Amino acid sequence: MLRALCISIFLISMSAVAKPKDDGSQIQADNFYPRVKIETSMGDITVELDRSKAPIAVNNFLRYVDKRSYEDTIFHRIVANFVVQGGGYDIDFAEKPSFPDIINESGNGLKNEMYTIAMARQKDPHSSNRQFFFNMNDNVSLDPGRNWGYTVFGYVVEGTDTLDAISLVETDYDTTWGWADVPVEPVLIKRVSVLPPV
Repeated sequence: MLRALCISIFLISMSAVAKPKDDGSQIQADNFYPRVKIETSMGDITVELDRSKAPIAVNNFLRYVDKRSYEDTIFHRIVANFVVQGGGYDIDFAEKPSFPDIINESGNGLKNEMYTIAMARQKDPHSSNRQFFFNMNDNVSLDPGRNWGYTVFGYVVEGTDTLDAISLVETDYDTTWGWADVPVEPVLIKRVSVLPPV
């Protein structure tokens, strides 16, 4: 009886030991403003993420970065003076695997202003997973109002010239996929890495 009780207590205590987190929150866990470098085929972009205002989106993004899941993806949608969107497809337009969708944090006070990074989504406001976009204008229409907006979770601190150049590449309607605003020459996301704390 005593032995069974000891085993039960041991099993309970073992189950209480937290498993290491693997949701992005473990990456520079004490840093509210982690930075990442996005290496593209047209140059590098450094982004400071805002975990204090958008913890779910930042941790989600870092989870993909940690798994090296953005490597060799593309910016598949580019609209001058609007957005540069990517992170969801490889160069052959094969969709990359995603973690579960995340909750919309668009009411966090961050606006879809020029050079901010935000989560892309479908019509469902809580359908963001891996795709993100850069605002190439002050896109007030993407901010929350009577309806849900698009979650901003950081801003560009270096490489705005690279982003400007990307936003101006030639695009066309892709007849294979039935999508507009697809770059004629692919713009690759070669690597995304977390930078040391500032």
